[in-house]
Amino acid sequence: MKLALFAYTRRGRDTALLARDCLLRPGDECRCLAPEKLAGGDFTPLPAPCARSTGPLFAWADALVFVGAAGIAVRSIAPWVRDKRTDPAVLCVDELGRFVVPLLSGHIGGANALALRLAEGLGAVPVVTTATDVNGRFSVDAWAARQGLFLDSMKAAKAVSAAILEGPVPLCCDFPVEGDLPPGVVRGDGGAVGVCVSWRRKAPFRETLLLVPPVLRLGLGCRRGIAPEAVRAAVEQVLDQHGIHPRAVKGAASIDLKRDEAGLLACCAAQGWPLDFYSPGELAALEGDFTPSERVLRVTGVDNVCERAAAMGGGRLIVGKTVRGGVTVAVAEEGWTARFPGQAGSGGIKKAGNT
Repeated sequence: MKLALFAYTRRGRDTALLARDCLLRPGDECRCLAPEKLAGGDFTPLPAPCARSTGPLFAWADALVFVGAAGIAVRSIAPWVRDKRTDPAVLCVDELGRFVVPLLSGHIGGANALALRLAEGLGAVPVVTTATDVNGRFSVDAWAARQGLFLDSMKAAKAVSAAILEGPVPLCCDFPVEGDLPPGVVRGDGGAVGVCVSWRRKAPFRETLLLVPPVLRLGLGCRRGIAPEAVRAAVEQVLDQHGIHPRAVKGAASIDLKRDEAGLLACCAAQGWPLDFYSPGELAALEGDFTPSERVLRVTGVDNVCERAAAMGGGRLIVGKTVRGGVTVAVAEEGWTARFPGQAGSGGIKKAGNT
């Protein structure tokens, strides 16, 4: 975690250092800031005006903790607030360390969880105001963030959060479910508002919150000198053809003969896909039913590149070798489980009726 701490009084500095000790874990980074007259030691000067100087830290940090008045925190972050899917967690602590208030990104950004942790460490009172938490209901966006899922629609996320305050919300999940479903969530595949966990583009409910796990790996092959746009176009065509959500792709792989293929490298870098390379021997040693090609064998030393590369991580092949514009694409699915740890319940899963 990257943490930014702000203090505006001498007593606030002391509280900020206590907050740092409560929140930091090995490997975390922290920047402490205070007005110039209070800077020194662990604190670097905080230039005026506050809002302007907060901007770079808002982009850098996973969490910002303001020790002082909530109004200062609000004015400092106001110009930089954009989207709850990307905004960092923002918390406010009074200078005596008596109250901890999550102000922004309570669920997805983890501000509520940080507030509880910080309050426990300081012996303070956490002041959590989000409706699902206040009413003891399931927070779908917080759960999705913990599970590493992509929320396809913030509008649908808000609809689910509103619906769960009124009654059970159905969950449709294409993966194994571990643990009891939380209060307010039932198994179902139809209705007005619901949650679907899938790598497929699907909408079983009239308003569907699609949660996408990054569980798919691409296997790629291409001709020499391929343009990055051609690689991207080929992948997009294959994903569209099979109804695959692009955010389900976690990475790509190919043969090490393509290690210097500029177009392939550029495409994967632009999409944020880690790209792994395997030797012909490693690919050939993988057991399984793959589409053989004598030509590929002569050129590369292995009978199939894209399917074997996709499955090298232990995944199940869901899209076989597909050729598009000089690019070969295959897709494999890794195992994944939806986990609901520590939930109270009867252990059974109820079936939701259509509404």
